[in-house]
Amino acid sequence: MKSRRKNGVSEAIRMAAVTHRLLTAGTVLCAAASVAASLVPPLLLARIIDGLTAGLPLTFHAVLLYFGSLALEGMLSSAQEGLLVLFGQKMTHALRSEMSRKLTKLPAGTLAGQNPGEVAARFSGDVDTVEALFTSGIISMAADACRILSIMAVIAVKNTGLALILLLVLPLFAAFTRHVQTRMLAAQLDNRRAAAAVSGQIPETLHNIRTIRALGLEDYMEHRYDRCIGESYAAMERTNFCDAIYSPVVLVLNAAVVGIVMLLSASGNAAVLTLFGMSVGTSVAVINYISRIFAPIESLGMEIQTIQSAMAGVKRIDAFLDQPERTIPKERETSARGDVVLSHVTFGYGEKHVLNDFSMTVKQGEQVTLVGRTGAGKSTVFKLLLGLYHPEAGSVTIGGVDVADITDARRRTCIGCVEQHFARVPGTVLEQITLGDPGITEEMARNAAKLAGLDAAIRTLPNGYDTVCADGMFSQGEWQLLSIARAAAADPAVLLLDEITANLDAETEARVLEALRRASEGRTVLSVSHRIYENLGGRTVEVRTQNA
Repeated sequence: MKSRRKNGVSEAIRMAAVTHRLLTAGTVLCAAASVAASLVPPLLLARIIDGLTAGLPLTFHAVLLYFGSLALEGMLSSAQEGLLVLFGQKMTHALRSEMSRKLTKLPAGTLAGQNPGEVAARFSGDVDTVEALFTSGIISMAADACRILSIMAVIAVKNTGLALILLLVLPLFAAFTRHVQTRMLAAQLDNRRAAAAVSGQIPETLHNIRTIRALGLEDYMEHRYDRCIGESYAAMERTNFCDAIYSPVVLVLNAAVVGIVMLLSASGNAAVLTLFGMSVGTSVAVINYISRIFAPIESLGMEIQTIQSAMAGVKRIDAFLDQPERTIPKERETSARGDVVLSHVTFGYGEKHVLNDFSMTVKQGEQVTLVGRTGAGKSTVFKLLLGLYHPEAGSVTIGGVDVADITDARRRTCIGCVEQHFARVPGTVLEQITLGDPGITEEMARNAAKLAGLDAAIRTLPNGYDTVCADGMFSQGEWQLLSIARAAAADPAVLLLDEITANLDAETEARVLEALRRASEGRTVLSVSHRIYENLGGRTVEVRTQNA
């Protein structure tokens, strides 16, 4: 198992930042330049107003310089926002790529035990929160913090009394901000849990829709769904309430500080003017700075909230990336071909053993049908042969090679599987057969379709093998023939047949069995069925439930 340090969110982001180092440096420099540019316009405006009050004429150069500083500030601010969005997208792409890589390396048992909706939520909602960590989080927070400190430094020089007032007000405002953030974070976490429950219930409903309708459970499922949505709405209402009261408090505090400073500066008291006295131009600049200091403080509170919300997503993604990966065997020069041997195999799901000290040998080229009642372990034998699970004890070998040592690249040339239902992937008919495997050429795919007896039907399609697959294109039997073509395309030494005629009528079943007979020639064939495929011949092996 890889540690989180090597496999977590922080490492994925660090590698992406290094890969896009120019974008990273440009974003940081642009943020710094934007902070510096925001300090200039009020100072220029103060000089202009002080000059006018002193009777000096307004020059075109001064006006051009002032509006030029405003334009520069706006351009740098826009550039910062644009670079942050681009930077966030690069980080998101890197993170989703790392999660996709992780998904392909998780053991089948780990994937089978996870809620598909929750996994999908981590790829979508959780990753989006991490993107917000950069678009309106860390870098923006650092820029706003620098802007606040810079403005405080300027104000301290221009008006010492105002700086002292702000030093008293800002900690109180920070405490209020923290209180609001804490309540918002709790509400957002509740909302994320409720949203994940909703996402998980949708595929659950679709998967069990026949049972739901057969038993009349529509109202029950509707109430479950409504309860989850209601919990999500309630959490969002708490978040919106906190958000709604925050901005007005900032505006009122802004107006109060400006009013207090202006009253004190106009008091006429010599002692007060020592701290609060200032020229007309300076007062305009100070008012401008006060509004500018509360705006980033408001943004800073929201950015901290964004970071806190993103950290919840980071923890969930880290937990996903921290899961143990399956062992990747070393590449072999040749494919495993020969006898299929299960030797003293013990395996179970959880604490319940399905197979206990089970042994079976299938000679190369032999055809065997596994029979037994439901739950006896027939499909489990197939999962062990495919390397989806590893036995707790004993060994599973093909040609003397442990199935765990067969690489993904070699697996299709070693063993093929025809399942009861065809698993369609997005793409053309040709891609259904090749599954994007560069080792399977178009000629190999066409030969496999001919072997399955489906080549003629494919050629009648509008674009032949390049026709994009859609519902209703093939009959149920033809989809099963396509599954046979997929399994036979890589010319595997072993062919597994898992209840492939269970839902077919007699005529279609005869057609599929004839295709199987052709595909089985010269191969080792293991089939799972409640009855024997007489057309395929061979012997039968009964699998019985084993007690641990």
